[in-house]
Formats: sequence, C-alpha cells, structure tokens
Amino acid sequence: MDKKDAELIEKAKAGDTASFGLLVNKYQEKIYGLAHYVCAGLRSEADDVYQETFISAFKNISKFKGKSAFGTWLYRIAANNCWMKFRKKKTEKLVSMEGLRGLEDIAQPDESARKELSESVAKALAKLSVDQRLAITLADIQGLSMEEAAKVLKITVPAFKTRLFRARAALKKISDPLAA
Repeated sequence: MDKKDAELIEKAKAGDTASFGLLVNKYQEKIYGLAHYVCAGLRSEADDVYQETFISAFKNISKFKGKSAFGTWLYRIAANNCWMKFRKKKTEKLVSMEGLRGLEDIAQPDESARKELSESVAKALAKLSVDQRLAITLADIQGLSMEEAAKVLKITVPAFKTRLFRARAALKKISDPLAA
C-alpha cells in the first residue's frame, strides 16, 4: 500500500471525511468501471453497486487492516455488491440495451472505434455469468494481476486462472459463434 493511501486511511479511520473523499476520488473510476462491466452495462445497477461500495467502505474502514492494497479491498466490496445484486434478482445473466448508452461516458467522444468496441464488449459480457464477468473485468479490463484478482474474489490463483480461461473461452464463443 502506498504511503499516501495509508495516511488517508488512518485519517479516515479517525473520522476525517475529507480524507475518505480523497480516497473515493482516487478509486472511483476503477470501481465504477468494474460495476459497469459486471452489471452488463445497466447504468442504474452499476450506479447502485458503485454507491453501495463506497458507503460500505466508509462504514467499515475501521475494519481495513492493510493486509492488501486499499484498491483490492474496494474491489472485493464491489464484487460482493455485484453478487448480492444478482442474487436478489435470482438471475446470473442479464442483457440490456439501456446500458449501452452509458458507455458514452467511458469512451472518448472522438474515438468512435473505441466506443463501438466498448459496446460490443458490453453486449458480449452481458451474456456471461457474474463470476465470468468479474474474472474478465478484473483481469482484462481493470488490468489486475492474477494474484490480485484471485485475492479480490477470495479464490486461489489456479482457480482464478481456470475461471478466467473458461470466461475467455465463453466470450470468444459468444463473439465469434462460427469459431466454436
């Protein structure tokens, strides 16, 4: 954990909301990105997960022991919130065109090719299970190492590698049905 995060965390634990606000500013894009892709582009669902993640982190910051990076801890909270959201809906798969409009916020306005790619990725991810979406999002979209992603999901590195391999295979099958 970097020194600046450690200082901000200690101040936040002491009740300094401004310090917690700085932590939110640092991690908000990554957490929203995770929520957006795991919630299959459903903006309202992603917004809920995003808000619930930071509310939960604020309420439980005193429980953060620093054994992992603060970002890893936040990813774990966000992943748990994603799982809870889909358990409530009693569905693992979710397809929505509404969420594709939210990708405009992620893509650069002058990068139409990037926007088109993001839309395609969101459509394909929507067809995967929550576990598969989390694996792809953490490793391939957020850029976490295998070790970090496994820690976030509370599984072993070999189990994460297997999950990621299967998720990529499923994504490839969805993206190119003729290749299957």
